[in-house]
Amino acid sequence: MTVAPARGTAPDLIDVEEFFADPPFADPSISPDGTRIAYLAPHRGRRNVWVRGVDQDHEQAVPVTHDTRRGISTYYWTDDPRWLLYRQDTDGDEAWHLHRVDLDHPDQPAVDLTPLAPGSRVFAVEPETTVPGTVIVYMNPRPLFVDVFRVDVATGATTPLVERTDPAETFLLDRAGRPSWHVSQDAEGTHEIAAVDPDSSERRIVHRVGGPEHPMGLFLLPTPDGRGALLGDHQDSDDLRLTRIDRETGEQTVVAAVEGHSLDTLSSVSDTLPPSVFVSRRTGEVIAARFTGDRPRIVPLDPHFAEVQAALERLSDGVLNAVSSDLDEQRWIATFGHDREPTGSTWFYDHATGESRLLSGGDQHPDPAVLAPMTPVAFPARDGLPLHGFLTLPVGVAPEGLPLVLLVHGGPWMHDTWGYNATVQFLANRGYAVLRVNFRGSTGHGRRHLTAAIGEFARAMHDDLIDAVDWAVARGYADPDRIGILGGSYGGYAALVGVTVTPDRFAAAVDYVGISDLANFLATLPPFVRANMTNNWIRYVGDPDDPEQLAEMRRRSPITMVDRIRAPLLVAQGANDVRVVQAESDNLVAPLRERGVPVEYLLAEDEGHGFENPENQVLLHRAIERHLATHLGGRSAS
Repeated sequence: MTVAPARGTAPDLIDVEEFFADPPFADPSISPDGTRIAYLAPHRGRRNVWVRGVDQDHEQAVPVTHDTRRGISTYYWTDDPRWLLYRQDTDGDEAWHLHRVDLDHPDQPAVDLTPLAPGSRVFAVEPETTVPGTVIVYMNPRPLFVDVFRVDVATGATTPLVERTDPAETFLLDRAGRPSWHVSQDAEGTHEIAAVDPDSSERRIVHRVGGPEHPMGLFLLPTPDGRGALLGDHQDSDDLRLTRIDRETGEQTVVAAVEGHSLDTLSSVSDTLPPSVFVSRRTGEVIAARFTGDRPRIVPLDPHFAEVQAALERLSDGVLNAVSSDLDEQRWIATFGHDREPTGSTWFYDHATGESRLLSGGDQHPDPAVLAPMTPVAFPARDGLPLHGFLTLPVGVAPEGLPLVLLVHGGPWMHDTWGYNATVQFLANRGYAVLRVNFRGSTGHGRRHLTAAIGEFARAMHDDLIDAVDWAVARGYADPDRIGILGGSYGGYAALVGVTVTPDRFAAAVDYVGISDLANFLATLPPFVRANMTNNWIRYVGDPDDPEQLAEMRRRSPITMVDRIRAPLLVAQGANDVRVVQAESDNLVAPLRERGVPVEYLLAEDEGHGFENPENQVLLHRAIERHLATHLGGRSAS
């Protein structure tokens, strides 16, 4: 283990490739029979799925997928030990298809079980059903409507289960694949939750929930017994609780709540993020819930899992990010996250015997000893709203008068959390203080914090970021003349707002797949997205069909303030981005270059909304390194 550098001695520069290489072991899970482990690891230059025996190591593992264009992020065990499934798109276009691989013949080409036409995609897959040999798939062969199908894994035969008539409505199915709950919205955007009779399909509204406090939709999960559903609801609290609704009476009971903390709904943004709840593979019951905090906390809801969790948490001082078990819930794979462990740690644990062993994480790269701790911080916004964030200071140097990078998360309806972040550690290694703040509109900090962002794009949401910078300057951490702003997606928009609304505050900016024109952004979203914007973009930003609101959106768009930009700018864009299309960057860069404003433009032809391929991450961060070193004075390897 490398010895951490002493105060006054900065650590050696770590190669950018070491930060952004695909990890050698990621997203592991155990097979239903408990005999094998699947995980993601590099193969043929890309992240692919490998399978090995539970007692074997990587040298004995077999790669079962062979993608060479783009890494795989999501895979699924099936109830048949022969088949494994995975989702994949093409060069980041998010046109996901569901593929099957034959574990008996892993060298054979994968089979596309969902040969959809352009404009359609697979949205979600539920492999745990009561019908053997099948999975439930949510996809949109009709581009505007996300319908539900049962897919036979062996044959690919597809059977419709639910056909939507309104693109903004949602059906939830029981484990047999029958509609059991229905969610719609009234004219004001209020969510109406209805119990569905599985035989007649008759709907009966049992509960209503405010819309804007759930901008990414409801967390709603039917209970396996068919008698209720679990719901993320604020009730009379500011915190988001996990409650149970009775399908007959509509009565709510609290299942899990933590005073001052909310149910963590990051998984609603991406299924690659830590889940809001852990679900029993054996029963389908929720056995634990995740809540936000300075460090996320896991609340057990099942006596058996409480024993398992207690044993697991003796193995690591990190945060329990994911678990999987065999059908007997005796053999477990558990992954922990940590702020200075690039791959975290993964353990095998046998609850029957008490045996445990480390599967991955003993040899970390970069070495945790030379990485920087992530410290939770809190301070008030100028209007008194409490703000929470994370400060990472470079190792080995005095925490005074540092160049600072304000790193803004995307969404905006998500939140920064404690844990390892490669960009944060890369910047800290280059000598920057890195500040992340959960500005108003971020999830995970209560209803008031979330809805305080309504109407506040480029206003109070931006003020929160400036208040965070002022806090760091007042504390002496940051040099006010060497502040940079960097962000992706909404964070890219925030970076552009930073150099237009407050052009004198930032010495450099990085816009990564960011929005420059709110009106164009909304107009170019896929049709199934536009049908579900009532409680997010329309409520928080404006209705593009209303001329007055459209004009206001344009006033809050960086593209209309481009003449104010003086700070040097780095822009990065994926050519296949279907969320923030290439025009959002093209239309920004062109007038800046005409004016002679320093702007570097990286366009990745094989990427979408965010760079996935390691070589593109390396290219991006080398450009960030040069850009910030030139304009903020940090360290650089070049």
